[in-house]
Amino acid sequence: MTERMTGAQALVRALEHVGVDTVFGIPGGAILPAYDPLYDSVKVRHVLVRHEQGAGHAAEGYAQATGKVGVCMATSGPGATNLVTPIADAYMDSVPIVAITGQVASAAIGTDAFQEADISGITMPITKHNFLVTDPAEIPRTIMEAFHIASTGRPGPVLVDISKDALQAQTEFHWPPTMQLPGYRPVTRPHSKQIREAAKLIAEARRPVLYVGGGVHKAGASAELLQLAELTEIPVITTLMARGTFPDGHPQHMGMPGMHGSVSAVGALQKADLIVGLGVRFDDRVTGQLSTFAPYAKIVHADIDPAEISKNRHADVPIVGDCKEVITDLIGAVGTAGKGDYAEWWTLLNGYKQTYPLGYDEFEDGSLAPQYVMKRLSAIAGPETYYVAGVGQHQMWASQFIDYENPGTFINSGGLGTMGFAVPAAMGAKMGRPEATVWAIDGDGCFQMTNQELATCAIEGVPIKIAVINNGNLGMVRQWQTLFYDKRYSNTDLQTTRRIPDFVKLAEAYGCVGLRCERPEDVDATIKKAMEINDVPVVVDFVVHQDAMVWPMVAAGTSNDDIKIARDMAPVWDSED
Repeated sequence: MTERMTGAQALVRALEHVGVDTVFGIPGGAILPAYDPLYDSVKVRHVLVRHEQGAGHAAEGYAQATGKVGVCMATSGPGATNLVTPIADAYMDSVPIVAITGQVASAAIGTDAFQEADISGITMPITKHNFLVTDPAEIPRTIMEAFHIASTGRPGPVLVDISKDALQAQTEFHWPPTMQLPGYRPVTRPHSKQIREAAKLIAEARRPVLYVGGGVHKAGASAELLQLAELTEIPVITTLMARGTFPDGHPQHMGMPGMHGSVSAVGALQKADLIVGLGVRFDDRVTGQLSTFAPYAKIVHADIDPAEISKNRHADVPIVGDCKEVITDLIGAVGTAGKGDYAEWWTLLNGYKQTYPLGYDEFEDGSLAPQYVMKRLSAIAGPETYYVAGVGQHQMWASQFIDYENPGTFINSGGLGTMGFAVPAAMGAKMGRPEATVWAIDGDGCFQMTNQELATCAIEGVPIKIAVINNGNLGMVRQWQTLFYDKRYSNTDLQTTRRIPDFVKLAEAYGCVGLRCERPEDVDATIKKAMEINDVPVVVDFVVHQDAMVWPMVAAGTSNDDIKIARDMAPVWDSED
């Protein structure tokens, strides 16, 4: 098809053709020409957010809940730079989003014009690819390429920066355009020789572990993972980004590894003689002190991104490919090679699991333990719910004490650790999955960074539910001050337990329902009341004890062998290695 139109009309038409149904954004001078034809689109719903950071995180939540590409839009200069944090967040967690930004007119680029910022240059290290478009004829092809790049291979954010004059000028619209991506050919099929080598190591191992990361979920390979695990009878650990990819309730699941992982998961990695890493990065939060990580283990590392393999830990068997295809091929190869005898291994790991289960302190003054809130929320809301966490203690408690049985039901900011993620990401997830129940789990610090998106939720009819875990402090920072800085609580007291702000009143001011819970005996009734309200957003202020801590814990930069199950308490490891 060929039709004459403006660059702005071509942009909207291209978005329609690639299947976009929702865009999160805020208009401004340089992007304004695009908003005029967007007003007429019957296929693309624009959601007017209250801050560009909210637009970016909403696009992330939408993408993670649906598997489709999330889209956000902002104007030049400060509008575009407010997208930098969610773009970086998406880059770290391999979330497919396309960020469309307006730019000053091409003749003014480089002159420090009003609201000019080199957003392409700024985001180059944190995007999978980015484009600066100054020719209206290139807009359709660029949009098609952006969506292709964002969603194929290792997913990630792509920026499309379009000059104002390109949006205003007339052009011939052709669809479909011919993509021009020389050199972009993500490898999805694993090499058969590497698969055979991995299967051989699995057959020879006595203490193997399946170390499962977010890449398995991104590949839609949870069913294949379950098949491989049950075929081999190998223990499974799931990282923060893979929670739910393997069911928590499965007897082979050892928990989450890392800084706040379970003793059984951390112990499994440290004692393993073979680690099969699937869609993982061997990042510092999992490995602890890298030189002491898994000292006895050979490594099979499968990832779609060749740059990740052997980046942190040398891979004895590197496998480049899509995890779904890798696991499918491994299932066939293992069936031929046979499986090992893991009876002693299971005895050891089940001993860890039984001796060192996740636990928490109750408080003598009757105040609320945040872990109890998570356990009851898990029981009442159930495993079909989507849980979207901010960053900090509440994120770790949400990972530890909510049971995840379904892939993709835990959405959080893993790699970047972005405060303010939860509320807008939950909004995006709910808009992508309107039939689902979506709970945002936030801290009182995180919540105050992006809670203005409650207005967006109320006006747009997005009835998310928000559990604010209110300990009156920047909790994770306070925990570190308690443990490592002699309880010198420098600038971590938020005073929110003095009702500054009053979260219930704040919720009501935003057109939401506000509830408060301060006692354990009221938790169930409060959660059930929130669950019954499905026409407006609900904010629940759970006032919890300020001294609640996240355990277990591996202190930053120390060995996983030094994991503590509580302050000054460590597990007793089996001495036979």
